[in-house]
Amino acid sequence: MKKYVFLVVFCLVILSCNKKTKVESAVTAIPLNIKVERFDKIFFETEPKDLEKVKKEFPFFFPAGNDNSVWLNKMRDPLWRELYTEVQKKYADFEPVKQELNKLFKHIKYYFPETKSPKVITIISEMDYNNKAIYADSMVIVSLELYLGKGHKFYQFPNYLKQNFEERQIAPDVVSSFSARKIPIVTEKDLLSQMIYYGKQLYLKDLLLPEYTDAEKMGYTPEQIKWCQENESYMWRYFIEKEMLYSNDQKLIPRFINPAPFSKFYLEIDNESPGQVGAWIGWQMVRSYMKNNEVPIADLLKTSAKEIFVKSKYKPKK
Repeated sequence: MKKYVFLVVFCLVILSCNKKTKVESAVTAIPLNIKVERFDKIFFETEPKDLEKVKKEFPFFFPAGNDNSVWLNKMRDPLWRELYTEVQKKYADFEPVKQELNKLFKHIKYYFPETKSPKVITIISEMDYNNKAIYADSMVIVSLELYLGKGHKFYQFPNYLKQNFEERQIAPDVVSSFSARKIPIVTEKDLLSQMIYYGKQLYLKDLLLPEYTDAEKMGYTPEQIKWCQENESYMWRYFIEKEMLYSNDQKLIPRFINPAPFSKFYLEIDNESPGQVGAWIGWQMVRSYMKNNEVPIADLLKTSAKEIFVKSKYKPKK
């Protein structure tokens, strides 16, 4: 009997590996070479007299109503110049990032063939950490000042934010922005709907970033992923016992879904926990759903949270 079970498991593993290999071979064969425009270099290396040329080439970066003096002052400002210098030190050679993004867009093309292949435009902006990378249909805008490394002297942010100011987070941030255009907006107010929404987003990272670790997809440290894995059953029992899944209490969103230094169980474990554990559990539910149901990715993204929950047969590891 044991030999039979082992043989079945072995065959399933082989089939899964073969399927992944076929997908990756098909992805690699997609003819795609993205274009990168370094607007950050163009802007800060342009002579003031040529500003109008830059404005004509990139009109979307120069909103109406701002006098040219605004842009000229920015070009000359010592702090902006210093930030530009730091960005160029880090990204003098952008080719490694370009290759990572090229692989990402090949995966997007494979799973969503109707999607346009956008050009990538790099900028230096206002350190808006909520919009580090923006997918906008025909273009992807990457704010390089937010990917200088978590220990950079310019960053006066909490550690839970700074830990994601790394080059390796560019592609996961692009997928987060891309997924917002693909996953229907959640209209339900309950916690489960929010968990599944972000679970879908993270599952997209499974497909589109297969070489990335779970920690990188989640924006966690390896230790934080390990904590979630070790406490999965405990967290799930907490949500069930407190009847939180279908609760419309909006205070649950910042407690368990939004980026935060830690999640708020209001227990001793809080300081050990990472933020967003609700999103992490939602991810495990979606993974379980896709493991137990043959569903095209486009259908998954439209499937309701309740249906995913019921059909996922989700059972945390003890």
